[in-house]
Amino acid sequence: MSANLPQHNTEDQEIDLTQISKKIRSFFDKINALIFDSIQFFIKNAIVILFLVVVGVGIGLFLDHTQKSYDSQIIVTPNFGSTDYLYSKIDLIQSKINEGDTVFLKEMVGIDKPKELKKIEIKPITDVYKFIENKTENFELIKLLSADGDINKILEDKLTSKNYTFHTIALKTNGLTNDKTTIQPLLNYLNKSDYFTKIQKISIKNVEIKMSQNDTIISQINKVLNGFSNMVNGAQKSDKLVYYNENTQLNDVIKTKDNLINEQGIRRISLAGFDKIVKDNSFILNVESKNTINGKLKLVLPILFLLIFILIHFFIAFYRKQSVKANLNN
Repeated sequence: MSANLPQHNTEDQEIDLTQISKKIRSFFDKINALIFDSIQFFIKNAIVILFLVVVGVGIGLFLDHTQKSYDSQIIVTPNFGSTDYLYSKIDLIQSKINEGDTVFLKEMVGIDKPKELKKIEIKPITDVYKFIENKTENFELIKLLSADGDINKILEDKLTSKNYTFHTIALKTNGLTNDKTTIQPLLNYLNKSDYFTKIQKISIKNVEIKMSQNDTIISQINKVLNGFSNMVNGAQKSDKLVYYNENTQLNDVIKTKDNLINEQGIRRISLAGFDKIVKDNSFILNVESKNTINGKLKLVLPILFLLIFILIHFFIAFYRKQSVKANLNN
């Protein structure tokens, strides 16, 4: 009996290989039949398919030309602690866009063509160097927070990022826009705030007072330095020795003057941007959007029409086949 076992195993293996070979051949036969049926389908319906492609390309070209989407950006600086106010205003406008409230957008915001405005959002421009520039407390805060977590997550955190200097307001429109009809009305709306207008006046007055005081202190320091210089020159003319000790307060006086001059320069730059609650620094208009299917409808529509035609054809064929089976069973 043991001598017959290898022979049986060989026969079983031959049967298995034969079955596998038949299944593979059957699979490729089905593939060939599917390809042949597909070719026949396109040949039989060549006129309809050509018509759908031409119509799809034509409609796509027309829509790509007339329904273009454009992106615009405004880089702004919220002054006087108005960052949260700015973000809430942008969120309000977006909610009105979602609701289709064109009356609010036209009458309250002042946008000339509210139906063309499809999206507005605001994001901070991550600039950690500007965030800690001349602000020791911000630098210490970043060091403290980074010790307990990922520094990148902290810098991109919503609470941290709202304290950055610059923010980008992004708009998406269905047509071309311009400064007069969209940007300036939007900025005027964002700058309408009785509360922050009062804060603006007080802040400008405080800066002017501080600068005036700094100028007085710098003038007094200059008098001290001039007096010391005159004393040194007088001693040199009289051939007397003058000993200068580095530990005196003269170095501190010079450093104080230098710090005050730097502070004056920073405050002058600040005043240049304090003329608005939300200061617009620059803007870019009408960059054609390449997202999703914008500008690609001439390719998308022919494919979409063909898919719909094929699905309808197979649905009809499936329904007829099942109807024949149902009639035979009855």
